[in-house]
Amino acid sequence: MYAVRQSIRYDFDRPTGAGRQLFRILPADIPGVQSVREAGYAFQPDVGERGEFNDFFGTRVIEAAMPPGLVSLDLTMHSVVERTAEDALLDLSPPLYGLAAELAAHRTVGPRAPHHFTDPSRRIPHSALIADFARAQVQKGMTVQVLVEALGRALHDHMTFDSKATRVDTAPEEAFAQARGVCQDFAQIMVGALRTLGVPGAYVGGYLRTLPPPGKARLVGADAMHAWVRAWAGEEMGWVDYDPTNACFARNDHIDVGFGRDYDDVAPVTGRLRLDGRQSGSHSVDIEEITA
Repeated sequence: MYAVRQSIRYDFDRPTGAGRQLFRILPADIPGVQSVREAGYAFQPDVGERGEFNDFFGTRVIEAAMPPGLVSLDLTMHSVVERTAEDALLDLSPPLYGLAAELAAHRTVGPRAPHHFTDPSRRIPHSALIADFARAQVQKGMTVQVLVEALGRALHDHMTFDSKATRVDTAPEEAFAQARGVCQDFAQIMVGALRTLGVPGAYVGGYLRTLPPPGKARLVGADAMHAWVRAWAGEEMGWVDYDPTNACFARNDHIDVGFGRDYDDVAPVTGRLRLDGRQSGSHSVDIEEITA
């Protein structure tokens, strides 16, 4: 079980005009995988009008109407989350060549239906470069789960994590070509690669608990928001989560906030705010393991 705390702060050169912001930072309830025991948040100063709703994919969204005159804003979120994911996955996925038939036979169109995640999206357009890379990882008789792991490991080997190499709007093909980027880039490249192979792929946003080096104390705020991949592995197995940044299946240290077609669907902060001048922002995340 984990206590998750996040702080988002903005400072403005001049008092702001009015605006409206959406925040996707609350952990999700996922039956059999993740249970939210408690969750709350607070704005300082109090923004007044605010509320919550679930978007199409089920992500909890905080909606806030920003009053004019702000010179700074703090949003703090706290939650207690229990993860119950198993340590190992039994491979119940079909061979890659059999996935198309299972996808065609799938008749539901709800938020978790694989059909929403088969085509290119605004942030993850088709890339011939990434498609060639994806096809090079396919071996005869591979199951979908084995392919997901092989593709994720190959991408991890190809890429170097570099927090200064890309921006939030860097195209996946650009990040892939330079072989450098952050977790958003790793995830969006892998989603695009999966889709070119006929495997439905979704982008997942959440938190990752990090561990300090041996002998070192945890640093408060050293944990981070993170991104990984959700791949549809057939009717019997359903969705599996893989983290290409760390070359592993997402397990108990991964805390889910939401998923969508690409980063736009689960961006932590979206919306509009009228500004006259510059702004600066910072955020910190702290995840602490606790006992029940």
